Amino acid sequence: MNSTKMGNKIVSNPENLNVLHEDNHIIIINKRSGDIVQGDKTKDTPLSDVVKNYIKKKYNKPGAVFLGVTHRLDRPTTGVVVFAKTSKALTRMNALFFNKEINKTYWAIVKTKPNDLKGSLINWLKKNPKNNKSTAYPNQIDKSKKAILHYKLIHSMDRYHLLEVKLETGRHHQIRSQLSFIGSPIKGDLKYGFDRSNHDGSIHLHAQKISFTHPVSKQKISIIAPTPNDPLWSECSSKINI
Repeated sequence: MNSTKMGNKIVSNPENLNVLHEDNHIIIINKRSGDIVQGDKTKDTPLSDVVKNYIKKKYNKPGAVFLGVTHRLDRPTTGVVVFAKTSKALTRMNALFFNKEINKTYWAIVKTKPNDLKGSLINWLKKNPKNNKSTAYPNQIDKSKKAILHYKLIHSMDRYHLLEVKLETGRHHQIRSQLSFIGSPIKGDLKYGFDRSNHDGSIHLHAQKISFTHPVSKQKISIIAPTPNDPLWSECSSKINI
């Protein structure tokens, strides 16, 4: 989905929306860096509105279009986002997420290889709303939440390394904060300790795959989101058998 600036708002072109899957009840999008999934204080046009416009135009729907947000990705992150096109699908997708019946795989490119090439990270995360940042602690502190993820090194390049990450909990900025805590901040992620930003404001964190049982048809759904058009991502995709 291409975006252009108009004043302080980002206006997205629905003609270039990257739809990975669509049926009567759900639509799955490959989110681009810079897009916000749901409206926030920036007042930028959210991806949810772009998808609504896409549905309205494609099916020539009169009136308001229903679209439910089932989960979110950070603004500089790319990859799979699932929206519900019906209230039935939204209720059931919410239950799938709540019951941890949805499997998501993330790819993260880091400069510093973790000491352990495979492992689990258990931290306590505390969010600071003022700077929209979560800090990871080794032990529980006041108002912190337990965060668990599992990672493994799946490819090494000349200067960077690709980690596959799977979440056991879904905390605010969890992958970014926990990888930073072990000294492996994500490429481009200035907020969490990387030394310089990416030229387009993105970070090298990609929601690469999602698998679940369809909320209505009960068929198995497994969707892979192609990585962004970027030399590092391209090398990773070419080397990993997906």
